[in-house]
Amino acid sequence: MEKVVAALWSPEGQDRAAFNAALLDRLPVALRSAGASSIRLNVRDDAVEAGAGHVQRWQEPHAVAQFWLPAANPRFFAPVADSVGAIAPRFAAWLVSEATIIANTAHPPRRGERTWGWSQATFLAFRPDLEPEAADRHWRTHHTTVAIETQANFEYVQNRVVRALTPDAPAYDAFIEECFPAEALTEPQAFFDAVGDEAKFQANLASMMDSCGGFIDFARIDVIPTSQHDFG
Repeated sequence: MEKVVAALWSPEGQDRAAFNAALLDRLPVALRSAGASSIRLNVRDDAVEAGAGHVQRWQEPHAVAQFWLPAANPRFFAPVADSVGAIAPRFAAWLVSEATIIANTAHPPRRGERTWGWSQATFLAFRPDLEPEAADRHWRTHHTTVAIETQANFEYVQNRVVRALTPDAPAYDAFIEECFPAEALTEPQAFFDAVGDEAKFQANLASMMDSCGGFIDFARIDVIPTSQHDFG
């Protein structure tokens, strides 16, 4: 089995609510019929709009689809691409290697329902002045520890891009998903696991920013607050 992550853009002229509704109503069934499994959709909707301050923009995808295929070769990917393209004519997809750093045991997803809290979906590229192996090593070793120790995340999944599956896919190196409690949308201290402790908040914030600067190209990053929906 191989995992695929796809960035989705709404059709021109279609508002976000209508696009989200089409994704949630139609895409899981279509993907399953095309051979996909373990389907997850991340959509930016009214439930996360208060977190607009978290948004960082490069390619500005509107939603994310994650799923598994028996193999990501053209034989298995082609029918999936047709299913995605019927709802989101503009999309990009990548084969990724998934690492679950923090499994969501606190608020497990329920099939077809919105997961508690919210999900920060991040597409990023590594700093161009670093060798990819050095950037990857910093991310998987130092930064992984920092992300666990400085944030109130109850799910943390790293996806390293293996290769693009669609033409002209943005040159991302990774996709990360982290889940947080609802208050972390608007309260920085809640995001950095430091409610009521200004000194801890400042220390955690500084550690996170320093670590991010050690491997991320901030000119090529998209951060999107989303609602997470699992469909099995």
